[in-house]
Amino acid sequence: MSYSSSLTDEEWEILEPLLLEILHKKKQTRPSNWTKREIFDGILYQLKNGCNWSDLPKDLPPYSTVYWHHKQWRQAGVMEALMEMLHGDVRQQVKKRRRAKLIIIDSQAVKNTCNASVDSKGFCFYKATNGIKRHLAVDTLGFPFFTHCTPANVSDDAGRIEMLTLHIGYFKAKPVNTPKITILLDHGYHIKTLVTGLEKVYSRFN
Repeated sequence: MSYSSSLTDEEWEILEPLLLEILHKKKQTRPSNWTKREIFDGILYQLKNGCNWSDLPKDLPPYSTVYWHHKQWRQAGVMEALMEMLHGDVRQQVKKRRRAKLIIIDSQAVKNTCNASVDSKGFCFYKATNGIKRHLAVDTLGFPFFTHCTPANVSDDAGRIEMLTLHIGYFKAKPVNTPKITILLDHGYHIKTLVTGLEKVYSRFN
């Protein structure tokens, strides 16, 4: 049975060679009786619908199989590598560099009191929101580079420093023909705080 989250034949035709190329470079996962397309459809179903893994439809691979591959692929960086390759391909299609020179960052406090655990949520006084805060970095096309989730009481500055620390490899690996990456922020951020925090982070990884 096909679901709204299922890959079309055309989408899988694009995705399959990229996925196989990445998996070839990563640690090989255990053999499965299910195809990678079926497993990927199971992952997409759970991500889109937000259901428990055990609630996956019975015509998809067993939830334990889907979850195991999702966990292994995430830990091996397969999902991030796949997103980066697709991101670069889309940018090339509209005559832009594969790796953007301009990144836009913002955050959003979200009421998530029913789903977030006590440890993962907080109260944002500025937005009067009890829940979580989503930090997002996108390019000029609106495609995400990376995301980070914190309790809502974490400041925008601290959340951004955390997010860029987790993804500092992206900046350290920039091509030599890209002299710098520009980041656009709104007035909710404090430049001096960010510069001081990021200088400390970058020196640790340098």
